[in-house]
Amino acid sequence: MLTLAWQTVKARTSGFIGAFVAILCGTALVAACGILMESGFRGGVPTQRYAAADVVVTGDRTVRPPGGDVLAFEHAAEQPAIPTALVAKIAAVPGVKAAVPEQTFPAVVVGPDGQVLADKPSFGHNWESAVLAPFELTQGRAPVADDEVVLDSGLAGQAGVGVGGEVRVMARSVPVSYRVVGVAEASGSARGDAENRGSRQASLFFSAAKAADLSGRPDQLTAIGVLTTGDITSRLEDVLASDHVTVSSGADRSAAEFDDVSQTKAILALIAGSFGGYAVLVAIFVVASTLALTVEQRRREFALLRAVGATPRQIRKLIGVETTVVSVIAGVIGSVLGILVSQGLRSAFAAIGVVPHDFALKISPIPLVAALLIGIGAARLAAWSASRRPSSINPVEALGEAAVQRKDVGRVRLVIGGILLAIGTVATTVPLFLRGQLGAAMSVMATLVLIIGLTLVGPRVVGKAVRVIAPALRGVSGYLAAANVVKNSRRLAAAVTPLMLAIGFAVVNYYSQTTFTAAVQQETTESITADHVITGVAGVPSEVAEAVRGIPGASATSLVRTQVITARKSGDSVEVNRGPANGLDASARNTVDLDVVTGSLDDLTTGTVALSDVYAWWNNKKVGDTVEFWYADGRPAKLKVIATYQHELAFGDHVLSAADAREHTRAGMDSAVLVKDANVTALKDVVSRYPGLQVTETVAAQDRGEERTQFLLNLVAVGVILGYVAISVSNTLVMSTAARRREFALLRLVGTGRRQVIRMMRTEALVTVGLAATLGTLVAALPLTLLAIGFTGVPLPAGGIWVYLGVLAGAAVLGVVSIAVSTRLSLRAKPIDTIGIRE
Repeated sequence: MLTLAWQTVKARTSGFIGAFVAILCGTALVAACGILMESGFRGGVPTQRYAAADVVVTGDRTVRPPGGDVLAFEHAAEQPAIPTALVAKIAAVPGVKAAVPEQTFPAVVVGPDGQVLADKPSFGHNWESAVLAPFELTQGRAPVADDEVVLDSGLAGQAGVGVGGEVRVMARSVPVSYRVVGVAEASGSARGDAENRGSRQASLFFSAAKAADLSGRPDQLTAIGVLTTGDITSRLEDVLASDHVTVSSGADRSAAEFDDVSQTKAILALIAGSFGGYAVLVAIFVVASTLALTVEQRRREFALLRAVGATPRQIRKLIGVETTVVSVIAGVIGSVLGILVSQGLRSAFAAIGVVPHDFALKISPIPLVAALLIGIGAARLAAWSASRRPSSINPVEALGEAAVQRKDVGRVRLVIGGILLAIGTVATTVPLFLRGQLGAAMSVMATLVLIIGLTLVGPRVVGKAVRVIAPALRGVSGYLAAANVVKNSRRLAAAVTPLMLAIGFAVVNYYSQTTFTAAVQQETTESITADHVITGVAGVPSEVAEAVRGIPGASATSLVRTQVITARKSGDSVEVNRGPANGLDASARNTVDLDVVTGSLDDLTTGTVALSDVYAWWNNKKVGDTVEFWYADGRPAKLKVIATYQHELAFGDHVLSAADAREHTRAGMDSAVLVKDANVTALKDVVSRYPGLQVTETVAAQDRGEERTQFLLNLVAVGVILGYVAISVSNTLVMSTAARRREFALLRLVGTGRRQVIRMMRTEALVTVGLAATLGTLVAALPLTLLAIGFTGVPLPAGGIWVYLGVLAGAAVLGVVSIAVSTRLSLRAKPIDTIGIRE
């Protein structure tokens, strides 16, 4: 059987090219996802601050609500602090040479010109933690007094100061002068990593007492670096099991040091897993459709085999072995290409901010072998599906089949398609009643349902459409094209459907998010009633709002952008989500319009929260109730509801007191200060005391990093998947056109010119692309129009039209070029030779 299969593959190379390409691309995509998933567990960036530490202990950033399964968790946006008491506990563990406490807090140097030196994040630390890099003094000595500081060599050079000089440092307050008593430089591996990849941060070192004071949390630490005599990671995990901490060693130390690496490792595995699962499903679909077309074109060959005594089992085995031969070759090549695809995806993710630019992938044989096995398995599954009909058909019936399509689709299929179209149409109205990210997501889901429904009824819709179009096609070529599309509407629908899917899905994915973003900015502009807004490079010290309130007649409100994690019971599972929240002062009503429905913002103090009206209704909460969630640093919250409001797009579902929100962020500062009725001269005088602050007229919408990242990830994922779908479309068009060689030869033998055949196929291609563009636009227009009306009040979605035109152009080029190239190749042989070849 293997010999026969190999001979068949060699004899029908052109017929197996489509399946080969589909399997190769699918395997490459799955291998890339496997590499990304493995990198989520083992990848990262080289640590700098903790390069000399064997183990690093930090607060646990994973929030797992009670009652949830293993996948019910969320990653905290801020690094939680840990108590100083853990230092002694860790030091007492056998094998620990030293447990080194570390305080980390924002601290920037103000240059001689009064401007903040902020070309990279700048942090202050206690001098004891310098050994963790290690930082070694190249000049001077360690800081002892409260007015002494040690700068890293890069920062000292940038500030133009050496030992004995003075610098002004701003850390949560007005700049204070410090005497530079030393200059330090990273040594060993930390220095090498900094030189090779670029230092990610600038460091200032203070005495232990001063660092504890500047951090604002004298009884808490950012991390504890552990120097050991051997591998005692598991021992430390056992000792600290009840302290809600994370014990990191090896490459994981960078996740403890850098917030972006920590979040990247948490989400990359999930993204790659879900993306990889989607890729596997699409691969099976594409390979199955390609193989089905290949097998269908060989139906007479299989009928002949059945007529000479081949059993259905032998036919299935032959198709399976042929597919295995092709899939093994394609899978091996595709697995290797997966390395290049993973690098491309990593670069794309880095460009959109999902992973750091210096995040390194971990590549091992495991994902490559797994992708190869998955590719072969998907191909075999597709072969089994494709072989069912030719293996079971009666030989006499098969030999007598005419090469024409079935006249219509089944009634059950039409009914299911109609039901899905009705459900999708109803779902498109959800954004009229439910705003927020959920409403935008429902538009995408409704579009997908509409596309599936339209796919099921596609032959009927396309058949009616071509009967309307056909009379408009003029000339000999137009007449022939009209006859073809009318009599073979099912074949036309097979080409129109994936193009329609690509157009509709891409357009809705893009414009739903741009419309949502525009709605957020619009509502933010309407909700902020302040005259002026104070912002800063690294935040605004909390004392600024109080200083502005000292201006006669002025109102000032602290605005703290933050996030919260919520959990909701859904059947037997628990849904965990992280979303934007804001901290405001009780005086916010003077500078902010939340469109309060019940309660009053005057009652917004520590221990209280205001909820969006939709969130309160969804969770059955009202004023006076208690609501539970988790702060940005993963600490649990149990707050009293004092108000509900409607402007959730601008302020999220939770508005906390500024003090509560500020306490659970590492910076401990305001994101902005909203000012109203303040004398401009007096306001500028207050701001001038804090270098790096500026006064503007408006405030930007909250940076919904999670939602923006998800949007960009969707674009990348949709782009890759649609690229794979494009390969499938091209395969289908090329193979179906190539299968019409005898038809072209017959047309030429009865007097049709070569150019007329080419024009006929060009007309068919334009009909195909035109129908796909029309249906794809219509299937996207309804959900986007209702989304725009519900979110912005106008029927047109936000965003440039160039994306829509680009999608249409891409689909047009794909369809026209695929058909044109395969047509010209099919016409190269002489008609008299082609008419005599077997099917």
